[in-house]
Formats: sequence, C-alpha cells, structure tokens
Amino acid sequence: PLLPHHSAPPTPKITTPSAMNIRSVALLLATSRSVVAFAPSSSSVSVGLGSVSSRVGYSIVKQQPLTVRNMATKAGVATPSELATFVSTAGPKLLVVDVRHPDPAVEPGDVKSLAVAGFPDKEKGYRPQAVNLPWSRESNSMELPDVDKDTPIITHCGGGGRGQKGKEYLMENGFTNVMNGGGPKETECWAEFGDK
Repeated sequence: PLLPHHSAPPTPKITTPSAMNIRSVALLLATSRSVVAFAPSSSSVSVGLGSVSSRVGYSIVKQQPLTVRNMATKAGVATPSELATFVSTAGPKLLVVDVRHPDPAVEPGDVKSLAVAGFPDKEKGYRPQAVNLPWSRESNSMELPDVDKDTPIITHCGGGGRGQKGKEYLMENGFTNVMNGGGPKETECWAEFGDK
C-alpha cells in the first residue's frame, strides 16, 4: 500500500479470486488504456501508481496491448500474417474455395456467415477468385476444383471447421498448396482474402 503522504489512491489487495469484486474489475478493464490480465502471483506486482501483493490467488498484471482473435479459432486455421504472405505470393493464381452450403436446411450455421459474406458471384465480380464447392458431411467429401494440383488454394467455411476438412480432402487428392483461411467469423483472417 502507498504511504499516507502520497496523493495517489492506494491499490486494493487481492488475496483470492473470490475477493475480486466483479464491478471493480469491469470498471478497471473499461477505463484501462492497456490490456489488463490476471496472473498467478506470489510477490508484489507494479500496477499503475501502486502495487498489488498476493500470497495466494491472483494479482492484476499490466500487459502490453495485444491483438485479440476470435476466442474459438478452429484447429488448422492459418494466421492472418500467413494468409497475407500466401495471398501476396499467389497473386492472380490464387483460388479461394468456399465450402459453405447454399441450403440452410443442410447447414443452418452458414446463415450467419452468409449474412456477412455471400457466395462468389463471377457475373457481378464479387469474389472473382473464389468458387463454391460445398463440403458434404454425409459423404465427407466435396467436388474437386478444376485447376492444376499446385494451384495456391485457400479453403474456408464460416469459421474454419469444414474449411480444414476441405483442405485435408484436397491434399489427400493431390493438391499440394492448400491453406485453411477460416472464414468470415475469423475477421482478421477474412480481411486477407475475403475480397478475392
């Protein structure tokens, strides 16, 4: 705690997770100019103008700002930087394979991602490097694209689950340059290729 002659208010001691007042934490997070995290601690940690000490439990630790991706990124989804490099290297050879299903009765979850980004439409010039080849959960397969096996391909669905299945299926069928881009739910990934 701060000594009485200091003008800054003292920082509260937190000894156990249950001692944390939810409103106080929410206020702290809402007014903080940097990211705040909770970490196990056995010593004092500097926070702002005071310090927080804890023998048992958690302390509030000030962290550097960070980029937050969606909490539930699916396994196999490439990072935004990997996708940016892949797209740049591929150039006009890039093919984006949208594995979402056009029938909401078959894939009800696709309705949300289709509201964000529709299917490719070459006539309107919308997503000109993309094709829709729906992943079938029944047959665990999809139509293969009519391109060379070394064509750079990004697969995607709404968030990456079926995009990963599509990627694996293409690779099992001889395609050698395939990456899973997640989908519109993965906004940072989508920003790298969603307009292709």
